[in-house]
Amino acid sequence: MRDGFTIFDTHCHLGEALHSGRVQRADAMLERMDRYGVDRALAIPFPMVRSYREAHDEIGAAVRAHGDRFCGGACLDPYVGEAEFRREVRRCREEYGFRSLPSSEFLFETAIENHMALVCHTGSGIPYALPSSFMPAARKYPQLDIVLAHCGGGGVLLTDAIVAALFCPNIYLELSTLMPNHVLRVLAQVPSSQLMIGSDLPENVGVEVSKILDLDVAEAVRRDMLWETASRVFEKEM
Repeated sequence: MRDGFTIFDTHCHLGEALHSGRVQRADAMLERMDRYGVDRALAIPFPMVRSYREAHDEIGAAVRAHGDRFCGGACLDPYVGEAEFRREVRRCREEYGFRSLPSSEFLFETAIENHMALVCHTGSGIPYALPSSFMPAARKYPQLDIVLAHCGGGGVLLTDAIVAALFCPNIYLELSTLMPNHVLRVLAQVPSSQLMIGSDLPENVGVEVSKILDLDVAEAVRRDMLWETASRVFEKEM
């Protein structure tokens, strides 16, 4: 908690990144969370890892050891095949209670089967990371919560993300990488009940929390972005 606000970081990574060599362990992440008043975090493997099972097990161990601080998200290459994909997602849900999944064509039904939300990267990686590209799935599966990480990516596709959230009430915008003026632009059009914070990387935690605390907005709006929205999306009854 910080300044009287409970805080839920909806985008952090634990484990080892194959593409960058970055390593982030649970104890270091907890220290940073404590430093900046973050109460809970959604931990996801890095996009590229040596073994998705080992990455999931590391996050699962953190969830078991610190269930009040971490919830887990699965991340694996859909090209492992649909049957293996579904098995691993089910294992993560049943063994560790994971709450989220990244997106792919047959992921939508897998997420619904396992009572998970989808967390989808947006920004770099066009056209696959266009916020609006997730609108057809959101309309087809209205019972599925879809979180657009980075809200279009540093303001580059901000309008596209706003449009997606306006037309699809089950699309949520995670605000990491946005400048404060971008957040205010989002708030002018999208209700705070569809907005949540995230950090992505540990060195961003303090900045991402402070930019919301410093906004000149109503306390209820700030509470939505810092905790309430994420709690509704990621802590539903299984």
